[in-house]
Amino acid sequence: ETDTLTHGNLGLLGSIDNLSYRIIGLGFPLLTVGIIAGAIWADRAWGSYWSWDPKETWALITWLIFAAYLHARLTKSWQGKKPALLASIGFVVVWICYLGVNFLGKGLHSYGWFA
Repeated sequence: ETDTLTHGNLGLLGSIDNLSYRIIGLGFPLLTVGIIAGAIWADRAWGSYWSWDPKETWALITWLIFAAYLHARLTKSWQGKKPALLASIGFVVVWICYLGVNFLGKGLHSYGWFA
């Protein structure tokens, strides 16, 4: 049964790896545009493009992780476990960025959840 998952034309794991690559390839430019648009908006609202707020910092960390993932896939032709681990770390960091930072209750993006 393991042969069915890993061998064949692409196999199940190969298909998931390919789907992950395509989704991240679509989401990364959107994340980039979102960070740039947020920086432009922040300059207009707060007078500074970047203030190292926890939300901004974690958005940058998210961007760097997925940039590393795409770089490794494109230049080193990584496939399999290594990019899957990097994509999984990126997934966790996205949740930290969007939910976890709000629990800190600090910075310009605290929204008062637990403040």
